[in-house]
Amino acid sequence: MNIGFIGVGSMGSLLIDAFVATGALDPSQITVSNRTFAKAVSLAVRHPGLNAVPSNAEAASGRDIIFLCVKPHEYKKVIDELRHGLQPHQLLVSITSPVLLNQLEDCLPCKIAKVIPSITNYVHEGATLCMFGTRVEPADRKRLLDLLAYISDPLEIEECHTRIVSDLSSCGPAFIAFVLQKFIDAAVEETGIDRAQATAIASAMLHGTGKLLTEGEMTPEQLQQRVAVPGGITAKALALLHKELEGVFNGVVRTTHAKYEEDLVVVHDLLYGKEVNGT
Repeated sequence: MNIGFIGVGSMGSLLIDAFVATGALDPSQITVSNRTFAKAVSLAVRHPGLNAVPSNAEAASGRDIIFLCVKPHEYKKVIDELRHGLQPHQLLVSITSPVLLNQLEDCLPCKIAKVIPSITNYVHEGATLCMFGTRVEPADRKRLLDLLAYISDPLEIEECHTRIVSDLSSCGPAFIAFVLQKFIDAAVEETGIDRAQATAIASAMLHGTGKLLTEGEMTPEQLQQRVAVPGGITAKALALLHKELEGVFNGVVRTTHAKYEEDLVVVHDLLYGKEVNGT
């Protein structure tokens, strides 16, 4: 199996690192291109045998699967470079949520899928969200899911739920890390505990909490009930959190969805042209 990567920024390079580290792919199976070619060359140095090429068309040519890991505003340019070279049997996998499957099928002759990775895939954990276009056959689906299973738990979702599931899976690590950082900051400010020690303790706690919620088969509610003795310290602090955080995460969801809707419009206008007077 030969894999192409177009775009080796933060997420593209993360996927490559994870695939190579787990043995899912040998570097010799991977060809990459990037807008800044030096970044592709740097990746080839990190993974001897990986092939860095100067053009997107070359990265896609002859590959079984092509991961398209570029920003929404770059899609039109890349699609124009690929549309005449891609073949119907090839599978192009977009990792950009506001670029819709049907839009890519309109523009390209190949099979189309979309996956939303997570930074947790770097340590071969967490979910990868998967969606498939109308041309994808069962064998294509299995091949992609089997590949992603090396670095994650592949979950098939409906495209209409992309944003909220991405909030939980892909944005979630940043949100939880933000809350943890604020907890650590408060610990240092209020008690003078060493920051490195507080960070190590809090990080170990989060790791164990994740295991309780997955391997321990606890729900978040059950975990709180097990820790918070009525009238105790944890219960009193939880009451404060309930009061102070009321509606905060609703606002988070509304914010991510509003930005997603903006991005959908931008991508549509880039691919099809901006509508004028409703036409």
